Amino acid sequence: MRTFEDPDHWDTAAQHYEQTAHPFTVKYARAALSMVALSPGDRVLDVAAGTGALALAAARAGAQVLATDFSPGMVARIAAQGLPDVEARVMDGQALTLPDGGFDAVFSIFGVIMFPDWRKGLSEMARVTRPGGYGVVATWRGSGAATFLLLSQARRALFPGREGMSMPEAVAALSEPEDFAREMVAAGFTDPQIRAVTFDFELDVGALDEPDTLFGMSPDWTSLTDAEKRAVVAEVRQMAGDRTILPIPSTALIGVARR
Repeated sequence: MRTFEDPDHWDTAAQHYEQTAHPFTVKYARAALSMVALSPGDRVLDVAAGTGALALAAARAGAQVLATDFSPGMVARIAAQGLPDVEARVMDGQALTLPDGGFDAVFSIFGVIMFPDWRKGLSEMARVTRPGGYGVVATWRGSGAATFLLLSQARRALFPGREGMSMPEAVAALSEPEDFAREMVAAGFTDPQIRAVTFDFELDVGALDEPDTLFGMSPDWTSLTDAEKRAVVAEVRQMAGDRTILPIPSTALIGVARR
């Protein structure tokens, strides 16, 4: 089992993820919501919801939301927000214990792409979407985003030829719009529209004083020696130059389709 397929890993990382990744991924969640015509009271499902970037935004826009994740730690972070229109449940997105066609829109923002059987995850999303409803999936392009992308760039510069962390299979499989669209159709959706969306992750260079807080979730960091970690930090500082904020452009593909 790879690290990102282990719920215990996400249980441990949930609070850190909420503080560091959530404020960034919510930008993509809001972009995904803007691509779908939802009405107040619509039933929305967020699959592999993490700490609820999409779920919480959808509820604040008036939707009735069910957020699911296989990590109890992530689900607990969503529940702790206490929003009355958000229910959070532990659930495997590859085998949703939900009836057919129960939701007006089903989202997965960087979630289903992590599944061992991501095609099953897509088909489960389609199954629980009502006819005429929407399925929305976000995936990263290339080597990921934010600090994962930055770390990959630094490693390539410092250790050329050394293999890094393998991306989830779905990231490669869905990295081109035509491939992404084809997989959504195969899952049971129709008329998919794929849009590239880029936001800058703004890295506070001062945070490099405690690099484990930036990179510690990545095996590409934890597998380095202390000397190699110092070299990575020095490389990133050189990339930043005299800037206090280093922007890291991070591109996602967002696929929207009808059921």
